[in-house]
Amino acid sequence: MTTPAAEVPTGYLTFARENFRFLSFGFLMALASSFGQTFFIGVFGPEVQKEFDLSHAEWGTVYMLGTLLSAAVLPFTGRWIDRMPLLRYATLVSIGLAIACVGAALCPAAGFLVVAIFMLRQMGQGLASHTSITATVKYFRHNRGKAVAVVSLGFPAGRAFLPVVAVALIALLGWRETYALAGLLALLLLLPAVIWLLRGRSDSPPPEVKQAFNVSTKQISSGNNLTVAEVFRHPFFYAILPGILAPSIIETALFFHQLSIASMKGWSAEWVTAGYAIFAIMTTLFSMVAGPIVDRAGATRLMPLILVPYVVGILVLGFLDSALWAWVYLALSGATSGLRQTIAPVMWTEFGGTRHIGAIRSMAATISVFASALGPPAMGWMMDADIRLESMAIGTVIYLTVATGLIWIACRAQLREQNITE
Repeated sequence: MTTPAAEVPTGYLTFARENFRFLSFGFLMALASSFGQTFFIGVFGPEVQKEFDLSHAEWGTVYMLGTLLSAAVLPFTGRWIDRMPLLRYATLVSIGLAIACVGAALCPAAGFLVVAIFMLRQMGQGLASHTSITATVKYFRHNRGKAVAVVSLGFPAGRAFLPVVAVALIALLGWRETYALAGLLALLLLLPAVIWLLRGRSDSPPPEVKQAFNVSTKQISSGNNLTVAEVFRHPFFYAILPGILAPSIIETALFFHQLSIASMKGWSAEWVTAGYAIFAIMTTLFSMVAGPIVDRAGATRLMPLILVPYVVGILVLGFLDSALWAWVYLALSGATSGLRQTIAPVMWTEFGGTRHIGAIRSMAATISVFASALGPPAMGWMMDADIRLESMAIGTVIYLTVATGLIWIACRAQLREQNITE
């Protein structure tokens, strides 16, 4: 029996060429998710706070409420990727993202900011990123690590360019006009591209990817195929949960208050947002390096590594004030981002299979979003209370260290259970 092209472990260039359309679709959805990600919304913070007369804590609370609403809805909207043709699902997400951006631009009063944040978080950070990664892990197996690494390049690409562009456009046009422009881009560029990439047949995608176009996802299965209820009953889930949640809580808080932190450290907004290019380079590098290693060694074996660079980065941010250290922090944060975005999605498929992966990932994403909602207001309250950044850093490092230990213990136990330890 001949192994399908998409099943044979290959190098990045050959793999990307053979699966160009599907990987391009995943990349674009990841890139478009930026419009609802914290690092993008955060650069609008000072202007939004100024217009609606909001303190750090009040703006953080608005963000928390909108994010919590998004998390409450995500288990229902996210699981439909297991039941609906991918083209229809991705089309609805693209339209919803355009509506969310335009809605944010038209927000008439502070009370409506909660709704605006809900829509941006749901359609961008929630469903656009969910569509990108979940579709990818569903339809690739032996090259799953490389596939996730390739489509995940959309995340650092967004971080590298969009905040810088947004800062410039806000200064030139205003924050409302900038978000309206983002909505037009989603409607006029993203939507047609998604339809073309998923409907195109000219490059005759290999069998594994054809399933993404043509068949019900219920026909696709691998591994244990645990249900969400079974995942919730497994001790592995609870042991890795603190580590899975750590970047959501901490990174969301730091990116949300990024310009306020920059002011505290004496760093300019332009310098910090320019440093996102360093973040993106490191994310790309570590993600691409991790992809083939995941395919060979397995994601579960690599999970204990994901938070290690972040521990060092938080210490740098907390205790070093020279502007150059801002970029060092962003580089280390990008390293963890790259490891996490490649390793974690594949880890979920190794643990729970692919039949219910949309529901499992949306459940995990929901918990992460709930956790991320706590970060901005908590940090806002601490900043308003004049708690030193150094003290925040020490507490954060303690948490990350404990979470890393729990991940190591859980993954070792899971590998023994699967009888694949060396």
